[in-house]
Amino acid sequence: QLQFVESGGGLVEPGGSLRLSCAASGGRLEHYVVGWFRQAPGKEHEGVACINSKYGRTYYADSVKGRFTISRDNAKNTAYLQMNSLKSEDTATYYCVADPWNTVQTVCGMVFASWHQGTQVTVSS
Repeated sequence: QLQFVESGGGLVEPGGSLRLSCAASGGRLEHYVVGWFRQAPGKEHEGVACINSKYGRTYYADSVKGRFTISRDNAKNTAYLQMNSLKSEDTATYYCVADPWNTVQTVCGMVFASWHQGTQVTVSS
């Protein structure tokens, strides 16, 4: 079973940028659609970006389109989320997920039963 370690979060001012990393172990990430989800305080988990392996097809939530870019390096077994033009409403804990069967849009809309520790992103002046 895949395990993830998310990193790269921190405190950033509005308009700033961060790059999150998701290092996978216990399997080859190239066999999975990989996604980034987030959970803001008092809110449900939200799928923000997903990417497949074979064609690099991506899906983004409307709230992050044009600002976030998901990518992956299968050789390093790692996925990334480049976040630009950050807003206060992007403040959340960010998690990565993987699914071997579904499309990028489906994965980003799925409900997952468990989450790893995630990485905290705080956007504040």
